[in-house]
Amino acid sequence: MNPTHLFENLHAKINKAIENSPAKDIEKNVKTMMTQGFTKLDLVTREEFDIHIQVMEKTRAKLQMLEARVAALEAQLAQARSEK
Repeated sequence: MNPTHLFENLHAKINKAIENSPAKDIEKNVKTMMTQGFTKLDLVTREEFDIHIQVMEKTRAKLQMLEARVAALEAQLAQARSEK
């Protein structure tokens, strides 16, 4: 099950329980408990995740370029050694 869907369902059920309950502090307490739980999970926001993906894609492209450059330099070195 999709975690986002799970949290939306949980939120909807909690809201329904609050509407039917005379205790108005339940929502505040549940949100506090969920926030504390999420903090312990060390989650990142979608924005942070997307930024890291972009950084990794740029890093991968640069690595591939450098690998090709090293291979070309090694080939040149091997050719120079064989000509001696």
